[in-house]
Amino acid sequence: MTSWQRSAPLRVFLLLCVAFPVCSEDPSTGARLCWSPNVTSCADCLRRGPKCAWCFQEDFLHGVGSSHRCDLPDNLRRKGCGPEFMERSDVKVEVHATLSSTQVSPREIDITLRQGSEASFIVAVKQLERYPVDLYYLVDVSASMQANLDHLKTVGVALSLRMAQYTSDLWLGFGSFVDKPVSPYISVHPSKIDNPCSEYQIKCRPAHGFHHVLSMTGNISEFTRVVKRQRISGNVDTPEGGLDAMLQAAVCKQAVGWRPDAKRLLLLMTDQPSHLALDSRLAGIVTPHDGRCHLDNNVYTGSTRMDHPTLGQLSDKLLENHIYPIFAVDKEQYQWYEKLVELLPGSSLGKLGLFHAPNLLDLVVDVYKRLLSEVAVSVSVDDKAASRYWVSVSPLCPHGSTAEEQRCLGVQPGQTVYFNITVGQLSCADDGEDEDVTMLVRPLGYNESTLIRIHSKCRCQCGPTGRCDGNDQSPCRPNQPGVKQEPKPNHGNMEDSSSDPNIHCKAHGSNVNCSGRGVCECGKCVCEQSRLGMVYGKYCEKDDFSCPYEGGLLCGGRGACVSGECLCEDGWTGDGCGCPTSTAICQSPDGLLCSGWGKCVCGKCVCEDSQHSGDFCERCPTCQHTQKSSCKSVDCLRSQGLSQKDAELCNTTCALYMGSITDVSERVSCGRLVGTFLSVCALTVLCGLVVVAVSRLLLQRRVMPRGGAAADIGFSCSGKDHSYIPTANEKTVTYRRDRPPDHPVEMHIQISKMPLDGHWQF
Repeated sequence: MTSWQRSAPLRVFLLLCVAFPVCSEDPSTGARLCWSPNVTSCADCLRRGPKCAWCFQEDFLHGVGSSHRCDLPDNLRRKGCGPEFMERSDVKVEVHATLSSTQVSPREIDITLRQGSEASFIVAVKQLERYPVDLYYLVDVSASMQANLDHLKTVGVALSLRMAQYTSDLWLGFGSFVDKPVSPYISVHPSKIDNPCSEYQIKCRPAHGFHHVLSMTGNISEFTRVVKRQRISGNVDTPEGGLDAMLQAAVCKQAVGWRPDAKRLLLLMTDQPSHLALDSRLAGIVTPHDGRCHLDNNVYTGSTRMDHPTLGQLSDKLLENHIYPIFAVDKEQYQWYEKLVELLPGSSLGKLGLFHAPNLLDLVVDVYKRLLSEVAVSVSVDDKAASRYWVSVSPLCPHGSTAEEQRCLGVQPGQTVYFNITVGQLSCADDGEDEDVTMLVRPLGYNESTLIRIHSKCRCQCGPTGRCDGNDQSPCRPNQPGVKQEPKPNHGNMEDSSSDPNIHCKAHGSNVNCSGRGVCECGKCVCEQSRLGMVYGKYCEKDDFSCPYEGGLLCGGRGACVSGECLCEDGWTGDGCGCPTSTAICQSPDGLLCSGWGKCVCGKCVCEDSQHSGDFCERCPTCQHTQKSSCKSVDCLRSQGLSQKDAELCNTTCALYMGSITDVSERVSCGRLVGTFLSVCALTVLCGLVVVAVSRLLLQRRVMPRGGAAADIGFSCSGKDHSYIPTANEKTVTYRRDRPPDHPVEMHIQISKMPLDGHWQF
């Protein structure tokens, strides 16, 4: 069992990965999106977009044009088209898991697409702990690289020791390059063709486009011996043929000896920029590079016949062969190569002064470590169909790593990175035929990839018969098989209704042909075209404009308009199909319908008791009895549909319940009346006392002297009143000061009698 088969989350992703746009439920949206008078075929309909479907049912929409067969699937279903008669943009994704997959899963995926549709799938890339490593040195051996070539002789052993902590299986290879051995890149003087350094009295190698020197080997001593034997060469112009040589090192897999299960690193060392495509025209070379291997006895023979490869071509070949390029360049050329690596996915760049061994070791080790911690993919499509498809990549990085653009950084050994890849089809081929396209998903620096086979469906199948037009309204012709001919006139005799030539154009119980909105031709109705909308149906009895609208949609989008009335779908009713037939929406939390105090009307509770309110008739501020009873049930109150025993029990319970409610109500009313009477009496007495107190206070203020003795006030009294006047008026008033209890102080004041004949003075 592979890691792909053991990965449960990945299987879940793949089951949910098909991304097919959900059709809108708005019929008006479908009319705007799919319908057009120019749509006359299934292919035209599906080109309108992935949401559109074509109905090839033979008896669909009698009396209207074929353009109305194109609509949203839900709209076609409402108009009577069965799902088995719909041609639509179905998307299929089939994943093929293979047992040989160790790093990239799955290895093969089949996708079925139509124009405007898209599909998503998951590619898993697992980071292993230790990889075998193949490192190929591709060195510029022009004269300016003499000092750097000498430093390279000590790299092999040191590199094997440094890489031992990351991998126990390091193989090295070696190749050299200069430039195309033609004018004006080299001097073609006879004395300089075999020895470009003849004027300096130095023996040099002839210029060459690429020379493969040492195939991959784990013998580090052999690598060091080969490097020590290398001699420099020479050319005339400044740029070198590094990119041309790099392509040969990538595609000549058998000669170089790239191992299938190893991380492949290609290190290009140079101190000059490189020639690009079209530069060879200076030498009269105009043939584009074919991207193939051209080695004869380990020497590149196509250097003088083909142009330098394009950057796109080189990038494809590096990705196709799972090779990770590294550029070690002189610091003066760093800026030039910095722009170059942006166009080569997965490439790295190191800035070095002199190519000292420690610098090269650090560059290779750092690139390898980053290769293990950075996971990215590249997606390529066949050149012939690349313009008809689009691709989107979204990485799902493991915990502890970060996502940057379309890659994950900081991935640890043993972790798996998932890439959510979406592929969409923009258009069909020019001939409109179905086509098969291949696509490759290549993780950068990995030896495995995922093959995507895209099956583009641009033609309609339209069921077993293959008939997509559904044309059942062509004019009838004489002696046409299956068409009933009009009977000859029967003069003088009453004609049987069964011989009426228009009988098939009349609805049951109607004497009008085609509901008065069409003409009968050859026993079939051809409906009229109304400015208000579409008229259709076997008897032209349906339309899309004469029925009530609900929520801005004809029949609420839940029915068909037949003879001016909405024929609602199951679960809906009402004039505009706006009322659900289910009463579940009216069920209160206690499980009763409208809390037992109402009925469900059009999906809402209508309370039968004016004291109750709320969405479920659950509120009753004036209710005193909160105990739930079977008497609250509407069925119980009505006692309908119950057995005799249940009805008697229900009636007895309800009577007791209603009686208790009545007694409680009467007692409550009586108590309230007595309380009100006592409150009024208490309030009256209190008000009387307040009035008496206020009156007495006012009277005392009126008769009390404001100043002087009482003797100054004249007062006369009749003889009758003398008996009521006191003979003496004397009172003792005691005042106490606030002193301690042991020292009381008392003051006595004597008030003498007031003479009887004295006058009150004010």
